[in-house]
Amino acid sequence: MPSDLYTPHLQHTLDIIGIFVFAISGGLLAVRKNFDIFGIAVLAQVTALGGGVLRDVLIGAVPPAAFTDMWFFFTPLVAAALVFFLHPEVERINKAVQFFDAAGLGLFCVTGTIKAYAYGLGLVPSAALGVATAAGGGVVRDVLANQVPSLLRWDEIYAVPAMVGATLVALLIRFDEFNATTGTLSAVVAFVLRLLAIRFEWRAPRAWHRSSAAKESDA
Repeated sequence: MPSDLYTPHLQHTLDIIGIFVFAISGGLLAVRKNFDIFGIAVLAQVTALGGGVLRDVLIGAVPPAAFTDMWFFFTPLVAAALVFFLHPEVERINKAVQFFDAAGLGLFCVTGTIKAYAYGLGLVPSAALGVATAAGGGVVRDVLANQVPSLLRWDEIYAVPAMVGATLVALLIRFDEFNATTGTLSAVVAFVLRLLAIRFEWRAPRAWHRSSAAKESDA
């Protein structure tokens, strides 16, 4: 049964972990942008919950879990408080944002795919919603922080790791090999791919024979 892919307790635990690490990345970006405490809390909330709310609305899981589970609501606030008091030096914040964002990306591409499949979607749309769950909060975060979303930047490999992780989950379900171990490994694969893309500055291809020499504005 789809609902047995993860036990409810394990699914909830993974969601909370994903929410926490995404909230940390949102809060750290707010610090880098010199936001006040309210801005830190808002960016932590939307980063952590944005993708999950989008997924839940699309699959008909309403009201979304973000509004019915107090753990979902308060976890980002705890993360925001930690960032407010304990954030590292400014020059180290960007690396921390990228690390926690990659961790959230890996976790949410797995849990998002599982939840969509549990609500009766096919494997392909479930994987697509896994990607949306992983990337949606980051898009909202970047828009509110007045920078081009990582999802749309040619010099960022962002969606591809989430697509790989979600596809692995879909294939594991298809061949009846999905369990807590293989699901966790799928999240780790997405996480590591994202970190490798950052470390080695992997780039996505742009328009064929693009001849413009105009510089892209930096966020």
